[in-house]
Amino acid sequence: MIEVDLGRTVEFRGVVRVERTARGWLPRRLSEEAFQRLPDRFMRAAVGQSAGIRLAMRTDATRMRLRVAAMKMVENPELPLPEAWYDVTVEGQVIASASSDVGSRYLFSFESSIEGIVPGPDSELEFELPGGGERELEIWLPYTDEVEVLGLWADRSVLTPEPSGRLRWLHHGSSISHGYNSSRTTTTWPVVAARLLGLDLTSFGFSGNAMLDQMTARTIRDTPADLITLKLGINVVNGDAMRLRVFRAAVQGFLDTIRDGHPTTPVVVISPVCCPPVESCPGPTVFEEGREPQWVTTAGRPEEIAAGKLSLGVIREELAAIVEARQVEDPFLGYLDGSRLYGPEDAVRLPMPDNLHPDDAVAELIATRFAELVRWPGAEEPAQA
Repeated sequence: MIEVDLGRTVEFRGVVRVERTARGWLPRRLSEEAFQRLPDRFMRAAVGQSAGIRLAMRTDATRMRLRVAAMKMVENPELPLPEAWYDVTVEGQVIASASSDVGSRYLFSFESSIEGIVPGPDSELEFELPGGGERELEIWLPYTDEVEVLGLWADRSVLTPEPSGRLRWLHHGSSISHGYNSSRTTTTWPVVAARLLGLDLTSFGFSGNAMLDQMTARTIRDTPADLITLKLGINVVNGDAMRLRVFRAAVQGFLDTIRDGHPTTPVVVISPVCCPPVESCPGPTVFEEGREPQWVTTAGRPEEIAAGKLSLGVIREELAAIVEARQVEDPFLGYLDGSRLYGPEDAVRLPMPDNLHPDDAVAELIATRFAELVRWPGAEEPAQA
């Protein structure tokens, strides 16, 4: 097997930057400045995970071996680690997969003060690659893990990939975009949509942390893009994190910051997909006590809406109004009602496993509808959905 020069030959895609470590390469989805401003350990874990990140190369290899040091967020050091899947794709189609259930543990729990990192062993993934001839490969890292890439070997030479030539799509969203409940990165809805539309995805899907944070907006502002989509609102309701007045100002500031770096890039604001317990009730969302498997409900009450608390219905109305008002001066801004991607009828016909997060089937439905509904013209014309 031939060792691949990761620093010269492999292109890390879906990243903002790549850190050179003592042992290897650590891809990141936030700028270094943003990392210094993270508000808590939960966001640190979410933004460190590898949603949408892949290694791109050109090769005629039939076998490859990848060595990584992976870390997964778990509630305590005794829990076994679930399998994390690594997929190899050619032209968006999965041709090989391998999984690992070992690595380090990032200890975090909302219910206790447990914290720390428990070191674990490295993983080696073996891929048998069918077909022949030189082709462009991408190895997708698991969205569940922070992955330090230590080494790559192939039975034939590996070359630098050709430029993708695809439009650069930046997408920001919650765990629904990050991938919670998806079986692997390649089945998360933004990745499926990117394949359907032929886009080069960088995912700013941050589980539990799509909170209109300025460090996220500044990273998006400074990252090259041909299209930006912002799926906003569900985490604000999940955490009962804002009232209406603060939400309005936060959305405006988030868009202002992005526009500082992308004055004419098409931006589409997407409101939340259907989540039955908080359609007309505010959050916070909670897991229903004693129910297995986990089922999401809300601790909020409808009458609290009058006091400024936020339901998904309120958020959809507000986002639509904000976009409509800004379009007078910003013809490159569009809006998509998230309930068109997954609505109340879908929730009855194809319910999410925990009443909040899509599995692979729901993610595919969302991606397919996104590909059908979202339209953006060239940079000199307005974006519209």
